[in-house]
Amino acid sequence: MSGHSKFANIKHKKEKNDAAKGKIFTIIGREIAVAVKEGGPDPDNNSRLRDVIAKAKANNMPSDTIERGIKKAAGSADDVNYESVTYEGYGPGGTAIIVRALTDNKNRTAANVRNAFTKGKGSLGTQGCVSYMFDEKGQILIDKEDCKTDGDDLMMMALDAGAEDFTEEDDSFEILTSPDDFSAVRESLEKEGISMADAQVTMIPQTYVALTEEQDIYGINKILTLLDEDDDVQEVYHNWDE
Repeated sequence: MSGHSKFANIKHKKEKNDAAKGKIFTIIGREIAVAVKEGGPDPDNNSRLRDVIAKAKANNMPSDTIERGIKKAAGSADDVNYESVTYEGYGPGGTAIIVRALTDNKNRTAANVRNAFTKGKGSLGTQGCVSYMFDEKGQILIDKEDCKTDGDDLMMMALDAGAEDFTEEDDSFEILTSPDDFSAVRESLEKEGISMADAQVTMIPQTYVALTEEQDIYGINKILTLLDEDDDVQEVYHNWDE
């Protein structure tokens, strides 16, 4: 996908998150709570929790904050229960948007997501209406400046660990895995001392849509901004060629 620097997008997202760490820490805190509830508080026996901890560290979440989150989730059986919900819809110019949320009130979240689409001149659709335009993949991004390993050696490490694909860009390496193999590949690279700029299971667009009309660009930015401000929203995927 030439012209689409995933690493540049990640850096852009992280810069935004650095200005609003409360938002990203809230997101990760909920993911920790769900992971502990589903698989227990021991990361050694809970691969989902290990993945969330890795995400927390990549976002500079303090270790003591992570530990407190795990202990709180482990000792709060009667605490708030979060449900995972996914919304799909269309942005301006035929763009496709997927929204994943963790919520304790699905009515509130649905209303907020619908409002975001409406204000940006988009529309919510039915389940599956746009997800077929994306591939669910484990994605690991490595900053070349932080990587002392030769590209060919890194590729062999990744493929030997079970990765599906390895690509090199000007500023980064990208490793793709199946969702099921993501944890094993990430952990294998961690053991080799490979520093990762980002590592998560994500939705990768099969094709991208360019917007040229000013009102369309304004509209999709409005949708994405409102979704980003909603604490229930965990991830937003889209195929807009920014």
